[in-house]
Amino acid sequence: MFQHLPAKIQYVNIADILYFLLYDINSISTALWLKERSLAMPMSKPRANPLFLRDEDLRQAMELLFFAYRDFTAEPDNILAQYGFGRAHHRVIYFVGANPGMSVSDLLGILRITKQSLSRVLSQLLKERFIEQLTDEDDRRRRLLYLTQRGSDLENLLTERQSKLIARAYREAGADAVAGFCTVLGGIINNKDRDRFNIDE
Repeated sequence: MFQHLPAKIQYVNIADILYFLLYDINSISTALWLKERSLAMPMSKPRANPLFLRDEDLRQAMELLFFAYRDFTAEPDNILAQYGFGRAHHRVIYFVGANPGMSVSDLLGILRITKQSLSRVLSQLLKERFIEQLTDEDDRRRRLLYLTQRGSDLENLLTERQSKLIARAYREAGADAVAGFCTVLGGIINNKDRDRFNIDE
């Protein structure tokens, strides 16, 4: 399982990991996909041997990630659209909420987008008072980011909806499956970001 590390940037749940994996998913009908591809996984299907994975097993895993992330972001997308926001705004709000007082450079390091792209998103969030930006007293060149009450309310709403999906899946899968799921996701993340988490083998 994942435990928080005593690092400057902290993460709060599995949503953090999913953000590192997939940023944009095309909308497709799940029912049609299952019918045409016949990739629904029966509960009785034997576990795949990790030393002899077939192309079918790998493709199924890839597509499950895509569809899971599509449904993981579906409701938040609808909520964000009411404010004229998109997933880039959600990522900023989420990570600033998880790391109050983080610097703009720290946020850039997580999101891995250009300064220009982040500037456009931040400008809108600052203008509409979802985020406030303060100057670091120890280094006046550094800008520190915090959620306003309005931003915190939106972050809580979005995280609540996504947490319910994860909690339901965890309950249905069981403890052993949860540990394996976290280990697999950790293996996909690059080494630098993986070090942000403590993954029990």
